[in-house]
Amino acid sequence: MTAIILFDGECNFCDASVQFIIKRDPHGYFRFAALQSDVGEDLKKKHLIADKLDSVIVIDNNTVYDSSDAALAICRHLNGIWKGFYLLKVIPKSFRNSVYKIIAKNRYKWFGKKDNCMIPTPDIRDRFL
Repeated sequence: MTAIILFDGECNFCDASVQFIIKRDPHGYFRFAALQSDVGEDLKKKHLIADKLDSVIVIDNNTVYDSSDAALAICRHLNGIWKGFYLLKVIPKSFRNSVYKIIAKNRYKWFGKKDNCMIPTPDIRDRFL
């Protein structure tokens, strides 16, 4: 069983996050697709995800998670101490999402933006849709 992470393929922070996840997900639970890709667009339509949603998206067992819920769903499946971050789920969602939105709103300003989506290396290419 695998889950799909839809990420902003133009965002440096998002790209670094994908690389971070891959290193801590040795069993390959997560697959990846850029929101801007044809696969990303198809998955957004299939799961009725709004185009204007400014968030990482996790689709796990036909359940869609966004914002802080998506980040915590990712942590839940990572190795090491990162799994423990799932415990932040006890913090009220409104507060978690407020913090998430600050980061999402400023990600290009703080981390920069790419002109193109990343091209996966051969050893991880099969994890990208």
